[in-house]
Amino acid sequence: MSVKPEERIGGWLLGPLAWLLLALISTSLGLLLFANAILTPQTFAALRAQDALWFLSCAIAVAMWYYTLWLSIAFFKRRRIVPKHYILWLLISVLLALKTFAFSQVPDQFALRQLIFPLLAAAAIVPYLKRSERVKRTFVNP
Repeated sequence: MSVKPEERIGGWLLGPLAWLLLALISTSLGLLLFANAILTPQTFAALRAQDALWFLSCAIAVAMWYYTLWLSIAFFKRRRIVPKHYILWLLISVLLALKTFAFSQVPDQFALRQLIFPLLAAAAIVPYLKRSERVKRTFVNP
């Protein structure tokens, strides 16, 4: 299939792409921290003694990293399913930020900062993905 210049990723789509790539980098760094904690025997023993929720957080981080990587690849391939999955990815990001805000033992300012950015991104990106003609012309590949 030939690609017309107006169908390439560009314009306002660069914002959601940048957000996605930054989230992939951030999640990768978080996984490195989890791996460091798991590979250090003293830290691993201390975390194992606490509870299983830490391992659940690690599993969620791995799943979110994989989903973000898959969505990034689909974004570059301009798959038709990207807008729906991007909205789902933003919803999951908001829910994980709410989980952090409600259940984690971190300062409220940090948790609120973690919550505000996904909310603002969802408020700005979701209407654009839903209504934009450029999005409909860009993501056309099966």
